[in-house]
Amino acid sequence: MSTDELLESSAAAMTDDRIREFLTEQGVGTLALPDDDSPYLVPMSFGYDGASALYFTFLLFGPESRKEMLSERASGARFLVYEARSPHEWRSVNLRGRIEAIEEDDWADLREAMANAWHPDLFSSAEPTRGVRGYRFRIDEWTGIRQGGPVE
Repeated sequence: MSTDELLESSAAAMTDDRIREFLTEQGVGTLALPDDDSPYLVPMSFGYDGASALYFTFLLFGPESRKEMLSERASGARFLVYEARSPHEWRSVNLRGRIEAIEEDDWADLREAMANAWHPDLFSSAEPTRGVRGYRFRIDEWTGIRQGGPVE
């Protein structure tokens, strides 16, 4: 079978297994937290536990962190992960769930999940003034869509 025959020409829903695989492969996405007028969007490195949760670490600079404050008061949040290789080959997964802070003595799951996270230079060169805080995003619902790539 030729490569052209393996590629689809229209968008299609991703299976749960493909969504899990995609989240495991990726390590960066966009966290959307509810705010008064419109969602507050934050690019985030993340780790995926392979089942039902994403994990983040927030570097806390200054006396207040908007993402920390919004995360603490949010009853729900969204997270978007996408990859666009070309106009004809892309994938995206949209997650809805709940975000919660993790106490430092309960970071074992976070550390394990963050093994696949993308870590920008900021993590190696930054010195947060208030430290680092861990968060878990419990996935309640997901949808994935893709175009192109191998046929499922």
